[in-house]
Amino acid sequence: MFDPHRPSGTSPKSAGEKTPRQNSSADLWEDGRGFDAVVGNPPYVRQEMLGELKDYFSQHYKTYHGSADLYTYFIERGVSLLKQGGYFSYIVANKWMRTNYAEPLRRWLKQQDIEEIVDFGDLPVFQNATTYPCIIRICKKTPRATFDAVQVENLKFTSLLEYIASNRYTVNKLSLEDKGWSLSDENTQNILSQLKSKGITLEKYVEGKVFYGIKTGLNEAFVLSETEKNSLIAKDEKSRELIKPFLIGREVKRYSAPVGGSYLILIPRGWTREKSNNARDAWGWFTKNYPAIASHLQQFADKAEQRYDKGDYWWELRACDYYDEFEKAKIVYPNICKQPEFTLELSNSFTNQKCFIIPLDDKYLLGILNSSLCYFLFRKILPKLRGDFYEPSYVYFKDFPIYSINFADPAEKAQHDKLVSLVERMLALQKSLKSAHNPQEADRLAREVESVDKAIDGLVYELYGLSEEEIKIVEGK
Repeated sequence: MFDPHRPSGTSPKSAGEKTPRQNSSADLWEDGRGFDAVVGNPPYVRQEMLGELKDYFSQHYKTYHGSADLYTYFIERGVSLLKQGGYFSYIVANKWMRTNYAEPLRRWLKQQDIEEIVDFGDLPVFQNATTYPCIIRICKKTPRATFDAVQVENLKFTSLLEYIASNRYTVNKLSLEDKGWSLSDENTQNILSQLKSKGITLEKYVEGKVFYGIKTGLNEAFVLSETEKNSLIAKDEKSRELIKPFLIGREVKRYSAPVGGSYLILIPRGWTREKSNNARDAWGWFTKNYPAIASHLQQFADKAEQRYDKGDYWWELRACDYYDEFEKAKIVYPNICKQPEFTLELSNSFTNQKCFIIPLDDKYLLGILNSSLCYFLFRKILPKLRGDFYEPSYVYFKDFPIYSINFADPAEKAQHDKLVSLVERMLALQKSLKSAHNPQEADRLAREVESVDKAIDGLVYELYGLSEEEIKIVEGK
């Protein structure tokens, strides 16, 4: 049984514990031997529930991280109980390969003799449970530089052993980064390394300016339909000052100008005090100056007051340092998508929490982000969710390599300008496609979209210096 108050490699026997069964198991590691095998499915206990145990874990486990789930320590503990040449194998959620809190675990695992990792991705291995499982097998011996990996694509096999034997490939541990593991074969790993050597990180390119959409804490109060917006403005023209276009994640599509039907009542924290000159009766001042919006919000007063993330007053939104960034030209993308879904937003719309924004009017960057090369990075780096969806959260997305143009080089500047021109054409085509008058016109435009898409891909491959064979790997051919 796991005892969190016993360091790895120490005896589980305490004073007074003299039963034969306890003595026989304790002797296995007291005399330096250990177990032949440790197998299991460790418990999952979120870090918020670990409380005072964290101090102990931090002192006794190399895999410690302040936000780590309990299963992290079960892995280290299980391996420590093996005798030389013994085997460890757990079925465990695969999130440890990418999540930030598992970085110490990944560093520690690179020092072990991993023999095999079988990743089931988002397959429904367990009915009625979304688990994203993988099986990891480790042998206690001198670690090798490589291990076998299998990405299980479906559950239609009759024998898992036969599937593994037919689909395994070799992963070089030296190519795995502590920030996150991509279990790719050596050819793919070489491409990933090449891409990183040719570009700077997205984080550096955009100077860290990737922002999350707005959380209101109470959408029913602060998010309006077109009809509600028009009604409030009809009752009081001043309402227009506080109502902003508001995009929902599902409305954001690749290269397509988003068309939203929602609006946000934007009253940021601190707004009331500033505009009312710290009026003693703040609600009275607000009701007098914005009667229609005050009347609309009044019905939600109790719920709005209960929000933990409200502003100075219940009718205000939470504090946010980047409200102004939404009113700029920006690249917008959804937080969950099946492929790159980046577009340029020019109407000064705010977005909900299902979107991210990059406040740059940068068509060159937009072309790279929507390219097949970026889709390749999606597949190899981002967490995969059930239903073939990906989650481009900033913690993973920020390290995507973006080729930085040397504008002093005429050839590179020409490549930049050509890519921008192609992206501008793609944006125009998508706009025309939305308003096509007949099927024949729509079909013609769709064919041109495909042609321009291929031209963008070709130019991006050229920027990163990919060969024909590498392009086939990127495109999964």
